[in-house]
Amino acid sequence: MRAATDVSLNLDRLLDSDQHRRTGALDFLHHVVHHQNTLYEATVPAALYVVGILSDPRTLRPIDRSRKDLPGPMRAALLGWLGAVASEANDAAADAFRRHGFRPEDHLPFVQTNRLLPLLLGPVAAHTRDPDLSVREAAVAACIPLVDDARLRHHRTALMPSVRQVLAASAQWQYRERAINALEEWGEDTAGLVGRDPWAFIDADLPRRAPRPGRPVEPSEEPPF
Repeated sequence: MRAATDVSLNLDRLLDSDQHRRTGALDFLHHVVHHQNTLYEATVPAALYVVGILSDPRTLRPIDRSRKDLPGPMRAALLGWLGAVASEANDAAADAFRRHGFRPEDHLPFVQTNRLLPLLLGPVAAHTRDPDLSVREAAVAACIPLVDDARLRHHRTALMPSVRQVLAASAQWQYRERAINALEEWGEDTAGLVGRDPWAFIDADLPRRAPRPGRPVEPSEEPPF
């Protein structure tokens, strides 16, 4: 884990006017503060900072996106990061610890992050009504691991319409599948909901033939990831 000064500097850069620096700060969150399903001592203070700036207009600035990234401004990306943190500190994560022979209560970063979850729901849920669709989608998705915590499970009923109307209707297959998985886990009917099209992935993986001389190149649709 990096020094506290590195964490503070990179958190400040989330609101930097330079897009490259903003993107670098976001990468720092994903690869240093919370990396590959691992929680660190810096995760909680970083999450508190992120929650504190969610409503700042500067989080609506763009960031560098690759073809595989979900769309949206910095705010959507920060919501996605908070959702990832929550998914590693809720009841399902605790059960995973125990299945692998570990006690979650012995892992201090887990305990600290788990205590934080009730404080995250309100600020995250507020953006389920954000004017930006990509932010709304990210907020609804981030709420799902939060309401999977026993202390917050009673909020599922209020979240359900957004899961169906926003997430399950998304143009992004990742969000549609997240909605279907959540509803199924909650014992809800998912009839008529459509996740990703497997044929689109098969077609995307096929090698493309070089065009014959004199034959026009046919336009192709990029895979949705």
